[in-house]
Amino acid sequence: MTATDQMRAMLDQLMGTSRNGEGDRFTLKFNDPKVCKSFLLECCPHEILASTRMDLGECPKVHDLALRADYEKAAKHKDYYYDIDAMEHLQAFIADCDRRTDAAKKRLAETQEELTAEVAVKANAVHQLAEEIGKKLAKAESLGEAGEVEESIQLMAEIDELRAKKVAAEQEYRSSMPASSYQQQKLRVCEVCSAYLGIHDNDIRLADHFGGKLHLGFMAIRDKLSELEKTAGPRKNDLKRSGRSDRDYEDTSRYGKSRYYVGGRELDRRSRVHRSRSKERRHGRSSRSKSYSSRRHSRSRSRSRDRR
Repeated sequence: MTATDQMRAMLDQLMGTSRNGEGDRFTLKFNDPKVCKSFLLECCPHEILASTRMDLGECPKVHDLALRADYEKAAKHKDYYYDIDAMEHLQAFIADCDRRTDAAKKRLAETQEELTAEVAVKANAVHQLAEEIGKKLAKAESLGEAGEVEESIQLMAEIDELRAKKVAAEQEYRSSMPASSYQQQKLRVCEVCSAYLGIHDNDIRLADHFGGKLHLGFMAIRDKLSELEKTAGPRKNDLKRSGRSDRDYEDTSRYGKSRYYVGGRELDRRSRVHRSRSKERRHGRSSRSKSYSSRRHSRSRSRSRDRR
């Protein structure tokens, strides 16, 4: 993005579609069904998880900073109930991701050596201490970069105490099982972003995970969903009880006509489409190759007849 594009985006975000009398260049209004209501509330998973391992690609609905600015102005005078749409969108996304987490846990249970109840408790203690160290280390690094040196030093002191506890927990865990079994990588699934974490992962690896864009993105989505369920959830129930349907637009996604899901199933769908297109391209290349070979063979026979 050039400097000019960045300036234009900043002006759109601040002033909306009417800046410099350019409203005519926008064919859509913020209340159009094609506009992503989650984007208007700054919580669309397509945007939050961009450039991560769970990148969902471009959102099927329109994202435009100028439309968000128009909505924020209009929302001061009228309730458009877009928070309910955003809540339902995030609920579908998180439910789908939680299903992926459950499936990952089942795969681990099938592939990893089963531990006794006593050993499992000790392994979980190591995991919990390691995760707490990773989270605090990521936060300490963030505070240090922000110039909050004293707070960062205080966290590092807490981390040293946790590391001592972790060493003791690892020793107890190691002594409770054969050496050959201990060397095997014991994995667990992150409850927030469904990534795999190992019991032998070092502090830097864990800090990179908990301070990474993927994990922080999922935390932001889950926090936003929790906030919306507290505020928009009761409003949705009141709307149903009152029988009101005074939406400012035709919300086709609510009635299933154009509802879209993101997450595991969306990624699986994209994968199927990619495989289908690849197959079509291969088939097309094969057909063109056969046609080319047939034409060459025909020309060769024609030249042979001419020589005779």
